[in-house]
Amino acid sequence: MDEASRRKAASFDEHYLPKLVTVLREGYGPGALKADALAGLTVAIVALPLSMAIAIASGVGPERGLYTAIVGGFLVSLLGGSRFQIGGPAGAFIVLVAACVADIGLGGLLLATFLSGFVLIAAGALRLGSYIKFIPYPVTVGFTAGIAVIIFASQIKDLLGLDLGGPEPGEIIHKLEALWAARGTVSVAALGLAAGTIALIEAVKRWRPRWPSLLIGIVAASVLAAGLGLPVETIGSRFGALPRVLPVPELPEMSGEALRAALPYAASFALLGAIESLLSAVVADGMSGRQHRSNGELVAQGVANIGSALFGGFCVTGTIARTATNVRSGSRGPVSGMLHALFLLAFMIVAAPLAAFIPLAALAGLLAIVAWNMAEKEEFAGLIRASRGDAAVVIVTFLLVVFRDLTEGIVVGFALGGLVFIQRMSVAARIERHAPDAAPEDGESHDPGVVVYRLHGAFFFGAAATLGSVLDRIAARPRAFVVDFTEVPFLDSSGAHSFETLAHKLHRRGAVLYLTGTSSEVRRALLAQGVREPLARYLPDIEAALEAARAGGA
Repeated sequence: MDEASRRKAASFDEHYLPKLVTVLREGYGPGALKADALAGLTVAIVALPLSMAIAIASGVGPERGLYTAIVGGFLVSLLGGSRFQIGGPAGAFIVLVAACVADIGLGGLLLATFLSGFVLIAAGALRLGSYIKFIPYPVTVGFTAGIAVIIFASQIKDLLGLDLGGPEPGEIIHKLEALWAARGTVSVAALGLAAGTIALIEAVKRWRPRWPSLLIGIVAASVLAAGLGLPVETIGSRFGALPRVLPVPELPEMSGEALRAALPYAASFALLGAIESLLSAVVADGMSGRQHRSNGELVAQGVANIGSALFGGFCVTGTIARTATNVRSGSRGPVSGMLHALFLLAFMIVAAPLAAFIPLAALAGLLAIVAWNMAEKEEFAGLIRASRGDAAVVIVTFLLVVFRDLTEGIVVGFALGGLVFIQRMSVAARIERHAPDAAPEDGESHDPGVVVYRLHGAFFFGAAATLGSVLDRIAARPRAFVVDFTEVPFLDSSGAHSFETLAHKLHRRGAVLYLTGTSSEVRRALLAQGVREPLARYLPDIEAALEAARAGGA
């Protein structure tokens, strides 16, 4: 293999090699398999009720959540760029999936999920994974808190056992109006069962944190409801019996009209899936000390979404809570995620008839806990206290997600976060007079016709107007003007253009512009805007520029 081929292979491994291959190359023995089996079983016990609850809240049958966790979860671990990522349905998608189902139906949802897989693969192939991390932290906190509010609002009906007398509105204001109008139909049995489920789950978490609290809460609620014959709605009464095997894979309908309707949702699924999965991978890295391959992870998420859609599932992404559980349970690598999917398949084959007894009020209680944990309340409050800019970004993102649209909230929040960053960077950039200009080391009076200024910070379009006006004012009198760029890490075309204007102004008056301490990138930007001799002279440092000025510009 020649050098070029070796570099290509190394680049492929760096970005796309599945972590499963890395783990197997390192050596994988019976001890690691045992540890992964225990971790996979633990995660499967957590994922079993959660996958069904998320599917129901998303407006589809509970079996769709299991299909998603089994097929998508297996493929994410098999091909992914994270050692510990657990894929499956996520609470963050409830809002989008429910809106998609209400708009274009189940077939449209499967098609949108299928298409989103190709979008994610393309994003990974273009190596866009590295850029997802640039989404501002206030945006992620704002949209996560907004999703938490919407998830909780979507569970109020089942938490209280309300009878709305018709379909539940999707838009939150109309939803709350309909729920309030039905307040007289509250079911004491459903409310008590939901409250008891929440209390039991939280008690187990506190007193026996290693026990599967979610499963214990759901099983206890199911036994109680069935044993006492409580008048509450169950999975069986609303959805019928669950299937015991995976369906035969089938391509979704792909007519022109269906594609046009599904594409906007596919783009939203891909955007949110990329954000959620890479955030989850970062959390796993922080817990384990490992490093994930972001572009490989996007490709794996894309393949998983395609596979999930073929088997009747919906959006797959990395799930932060289940991934964290996987790490804490002693996982050694991706095998635990693959086994988690197989355990879920075994549960479905063996225990599918028992799922019919699960009360919907208990699942609503479970999702209420998920929403509470998702809200990131302390982080939200901390950002509001941090600065007006951060507070504006997190609040605007939150409000748009809750009252408008998730994608709109992310896009507007990202744009607003960018404006806040630009404003902060422009304030940080400054220009100051250099000390030798006022007190030369040799003790002689410095030539008043020579001035020296230093730039600090990035000189870009956000700062160019402010610093440009300063440069114009101080360039009114000198015959030699020295500007030092030693502490300028970046200069864009707008900043360089302001120096082109200054250089022409000085040249017309017969003055000389000296530029010192320019890095190769800064000098390249200046030269691209025409800042070159005879308009300006480049010297290595201020001392060299002062010598040249004293010598009459030679």
